[in-house]
Amino acid sequence: MPLPARFEVVTVPDGQPRTKPRALNAALPLARGEHLVVYDAEDVIEPDQLRRAATLFAQSPSTACLQGRLVIDNEADGILPRLFAIEYAALFDVLAPALAAWRMPIPLGGTSTHFRTRVLLSLHGWDAWNVTEDADLGLRLALAGYRVGDLPSSTYEEAPKRLKAWLRQRARWMKGFLQTSFTHGRRPLTVCRRLGAAESLCALAFVPGTVVSALFYPFLMAGSLGELFLAPADSTILAHLTRAAAWTVFFAGLAAMWLPGFAGCLRRGWRDLLPCVLLLPFYQLLVSLAAWMAMIEWLRDPHRWNKTEHGLARTSRTGALGRRPSGAAAVRSASTAPLPSPLPDGSG
Repeated sequence: MPLPARFEVVTVPDGQPRTKPRALNAALPLARGEHLVVYDAEDVIEPDQLRRAATLFAQSPSTACLQGRLVIDNEADGILPRLFAIEYAALFDVLAPALAAWRMPIPLGGTSTHFRTRVLLSLHGWDAWNVTEDADLGLRLALAGYRVGDLPSSTYEEAPKRLKAWLRQRARWMKGFLQTSFTHGRRPLTVCRRLGAAESLCALAFVPGTVVSALFYPFLMAGSLGELFLAPADSTILAHLTRAAAWTVFFAGLAAMWLPGFAGCLRRGWRDLLPCVLLLPFYQLLVSLAAWMAMIEWLRDPHRWNKTEHGLARTSRTGALGRRPSGAAAVRSASTAPLPSPLPDGSG
């Protein structure tokens, strides 16, 4: 794909590991701007996103990173992309902005992440061996005392519509969460002191907690359903209290899955997807399968990068994905959305 003269293509030398963070580290020393952004090649960004990011950086000197809002745009391709779109809406339109407002550690997305270049250089870039380098970097930013902010600008992405591709992608993410957990879990007391109590609980819930909850979800769900519906009736007060507590925990778990999904769909105006939110407990079973695949991969081939093919979307809610080349060409090329013009001060 021919690019304007202001773009420079950097070829990464052959070697190991063959990962995205290694490629990013190869380009980082060549970054000349005050700010730096990472986009996946298949992304379609809102044309004013770089200007909005530069404005927020100027207004908040303490912010080291801004996370854009990732949006799945091909949800009409099937039930799996629909559930993926709901999951992203819950994460990037509800949870991530809340965590940013509360100044909590945020596992970054792998794309649409805007940085102050000097901060990245001070952290020595990304962990080249981590296959979910974004989550690791988000935690390292928090440990270094930097703040991650929310960038209310959309970046449109394509979700895998085939189960095999979705499982491979999610297994890589889960494997990277395991790597991040063990990397930073070697000195837990030091991490707790540097983060603080509430921040440590947040990091624990969103990094190792994501994997652990996914691994045990089907077993705990089956046990809960068996206890609630198959356990023999008992009329003692203790039995009634136990059953009431079980129902409370059960519905609280469903609410924890449903409420962010409903809120994300409403914020996006996706009222047609609201009925699909009820399917999230079943979607979580697929997340659990991916977590178990990640465990096996982590033991057998911890640094393998499962690539995800793109350019296969047949639908696009906004029409953004339709502006890209179709077929195999889209897999190799960058997004053909209108490119923002360079900022006057070169900070974009």
